[in-house]
Amino acid sequence: MVFAGTLYLYALNWRPSDADYDLQGIDVSAANGSIDWAAVQAAGAKFGYIAATSGTDRDAAFEDNWRGAAAAGMRRGAVHVWSLCRGADEQANNFNTTVPKDPAALPSAVSLDFAAGCDTRPDRETLVAALSRYLAVVEANTRRPVILFVSRAFDSRYHITEAIDRPVWSAQNFFAPDYAARPWRMWRASDMRRIDGVSEPVNWDVVAK
Repeated sequence: MVFAGTLYLYALNWRPSDADYDLQGIDVSAANGSIDWAAVQAAGAKFGYIAATSGTDRDAAFEDNWRGAAAAGMRRGAVHVWSLCRGADEQANNFNTTVPKDPAALPSAVSLDFAAGCDTRPDRETLVAALSRYLAVVEANTRRPVILFVSRAFDSRYHITEAIDRPVWSAQNFFAPDYAARPWRMWRASDMRRIDGVSEPVNWDVVAK
């Protein structure tokens, strides 16, 4: 029991070494509660990816987190959570009208996973066409390629990282993932890290050199 407890505490505090990944940060949403961004920066985060929209909804904490990250002097990027139950244009328009234009912002990301409450499962051709439309509309607004944040389950079913040539953001706790069709540019290395400034467990991410 003592060993298990020690291992658990180690996991809560673990992150990849700075020697291997000098750019490390977090990704957050309203589910993380109120965030002290100055404390987050002091904990070693150099950037924050912030949930902005989900389908046709807006993240309730986006504006506070967007301002808070900037006030702390951190680089920030916005995330849209894709819905298989909504159309591409309405999702892209929701994102574009929610996120302020900021030339200094990190490239935006679209999170691709299966979500509770949406049982729609389009065929691959239909999904690739919809995502391509979304990317075209958002990239026309941001003037930067969108990062594909794809879960293992989603990529296994739809092979999105093979079909769409964009930077990849993969996720796997503690061990670098290899499920995407191309090398990842970002890795969510832990979804359980505890840091000052965030009361809930936080997602910890690194950027490939």
